[in-house]
Amino acid sequence: QINFVACQLFALLAAFWFRIYLSPSHASSAVRHAFATLFGIYFAVFCFGWYSIHLFVLVMMNYGIMNMASIPNIHRYSFVVAMGYLTLCHISRIYIFHYGILTTDFSGPLMIITQKITTLACQLHDGIGRQAEELTAEQNRLAVKSRPSLLEYLSYLLNFMSIIAGPCSNYKDYIAFIEGRHVHMKLLEVNWKQKGYDRLPDPSPTGAVMYKLCITLVSLILFLTLTKNFPMAYIIDNEFLEKTPFLSRLGYLYVVTQAAKPKYYFAWTLADAVNNAAGYGFSGVDERGTFRWDLLSNLNIWNIETATSFKMYIENWNIQTAAWLKRVCYDRAPWYPTALTFILSALWHGIYPGYYFTFLTGILITLAARAIRNNCRHCFLSSVPLKIAYDIVTWAVTQLAVCYTVAPFVMLAVEPTIKFYKSVYFHMHILSILVLLLLPIRPQTNSVGRAQNQAMLNSIKSK
Repeated sequence: QINFVACQLFALLAAFWFRIYLSPSHASSAVRHAFATLFGIYFAVFCFGWYSIHLFVLVMMNYGIMNMASIPNIHRYSFVVAMGYLTLCHISRIYIFHYGILTTDFSGPLMIITQKITTLACQLHDGIGRQAEELTAEQNRLAVKSRPSLLEYLSYLLNFMSIIAGPCSNYKDYIAFIEGRHVHMKLLEVNWKQKGYDRLPDPSPTGAVMYKLCITLVSLILFLTLTKNFPMAYIIDNEFLEKTPFLSRLGYLYVVTQAAKPKYYFAWTLADAVNNAAGYGFSGVDERGTFRWDLLSNLNIWNIETATSFKMYIENWNIQTAAWLKRVCYDRAPWYPTALTFILSALWHGIYPGYYFTFLTGILITLAARAIRNNCRHCFLSSVPLKIAYDIVTWAVTQLAVCYTVAPFVMLAVEPTIKFYKSVYFHMHILSILVLLLLPIRPQTNSVGRAQNQAMLNSIKSK
């Protein structure tokens, strides 16, 4: 953990230096690629020691596939090799290290690299192996028309900005950033003459970086003061279960789940800040004319903490992984896209049984929440007081449902998971099944059905 924080803080300083002294106006694309790659490799070795060889082996194996495989099969071979190697590493953590989380846990970076490898392979397949009319608008925009060079490939996968904690980004966005076109492309989408500008503005990420660093500082303080004082394991302590009433146990479950979040807020927001400090992550201008630096943001904390539906909560958590699942699996699945995307998400996370308890429970609760919303929500929209009451109740239920769902994700093993669910009488499972049995399923048009299938995709995103 100390190495992780040290690397990310050093990456933050390097990112500022990279943006100022190796900007596209001062250095060629090759120099920028080389610097980003070499620093990324150094960070990986410093943080993970000899375990970092797994990252380099996977990268080079897939570079060989990218250059030797036929275009019609490049995405399939890359997917099988990347996911297969990642799964073998996940298996070793259970059967070799016996559920242990290694001090130098390289699986996180390996998971991000797997996302990038499969993303690039699919977008390369779209750009060379498919006709434009076969693609969706997004696939057309992100399609890669030629195989990258070795330097471009290494830079995309191993750059110092994302090697430690991600997030995954699209290859064309990354190349546009390195070549200095990233911000310019987004600014051209706005009519600046109507806004009184004679030329394109030059947005600075400094304000966004400072704001995100404040969030990381608060998250770090909360992690140090809350996380270790409210361990998830306490909710299955025998003495706690014997002496604590059911409602109090639910309240404590909410507390320990809240205490588990700051480490994710810290890691993902700091990673976002590192990319922004380098000048990467500009997403355009909002309706108020504010420059936005959230292209690579992985979460929206306000929307998470105020979510009034399971879907809204999940949509704002690990956003970039949801985008990867959609682009690599959901949009390409020939049949049962939701089920196949769920399987991919589960395999990507690993083979700890707790992950599968979480994903399966999440699917069930998402279906039940959708049924309740479709059948009941319109009854509470007739007046402001009713709507406020509905929002308060759905907020409380959503938060408890999320806590109930993610507890196994933290516990990992089968025995503590079953003990926990027994202690709370499997109440969310039972209520969800009753809702699905008793509430009618409203007829859906194809477009609505497709949109709600997309909601199911978001429901299986990672913790």
